[in-house]
Amino acid sequence: MNTLEKVQKSLTQFSKSERKVAEVILASPQTAIHSSIATLAKMADVSEPTVNRFCRRLDTKGFPDFKLHLAQSLANGTPYVSRHVEEDDSPDSYTTKIFESSMASLDTARQSLDPAAINKAVDVLTQAKTISFFGLGASASVAHDAQNKFFRFNVPVICFDDVLMQRMSCINCNEGDVVVLISHTGRTKSLIEIAKIARDNGAAVIGITARHSPLSLECTLPVTMEVPEDTDLYLPMASRLAQLVTVDVLATGFTLRRGPRFRDNLKRVKEVLKESRVNKDLTI
Repeated sequence: MNTLEKVQKSLTQFSKSERKVAEVILASPQTAIHSSIATLAKMADVSEPTVNRFCRRLDTKGFPDFKLHLAQSLANGTPYVSRHVEEDDSPDSYTTKIFESSMASLDTARQSLDPAAINKAVDVLTQAKTISFFGLGASASVAHDAQNKFFRFNVPVICFDDVLMQRMSCINCNEGDVVVLISHTGRTKSLIEIAKIARDNGAAVIGITARHSPLSLECTLPVTMEVPEDTDLYLPMASRLAQLVTVDVLATGFTLRRGPRFRDNLKRVKEVLKESRVNKDLTI
């Protein structure tokens, strides 16, 4: 287990102050590597002795030794592919690594999700007059998947992956509208601005994003999770999967909350869709 994974898996064992250090490091490990102990302590709003204590909890001799181990963690892998993949991996090896890494990351994300936040988000979504899903980059595909799922729920749903369309849509928001913003890092400037616009116009803003990120702070209801993946360096893999599963969780909650009559309507939708498919029992 590398240092980043140790930090992630030890989150529940840290003291409150040590956890603040861990969250700063997980949010931007590259910044931590190039920071002094004083800078990191200030970023985490803790004392320098707390940073040293945190480093020793991870079996390092102190902050300089911790930074060395952290740098080795980031170097262990092929940048822009996956942190766990190495240059000489065989197809069998990198296939296994990607599946195992994805499953482990999904479990980490599941443990970090707050059921109370999920419940509140489902409340807001079931009462929405309209629902908008916005994402950029890899998160745009998640927004489109969300539109596909919620479109079946007989609620007006839109999805835009163009910044200008997102802004124009939010300018026309009103009370009762719900905007769902999807971003792994929560540091995308345009989405942060869009959250402000939507909120100022009376919409409820749900953010599927990182805990304590700038975006989460601008949302009226952040649904946050921890996914151990640095998308500044690596291709978004586990983070995108965690977002997709979170959308499934919200869609399931929506369905259950609306009751049996609503589920009967969904059943009729599924029956209609059967006509668009070739019979699976058909022998070719």
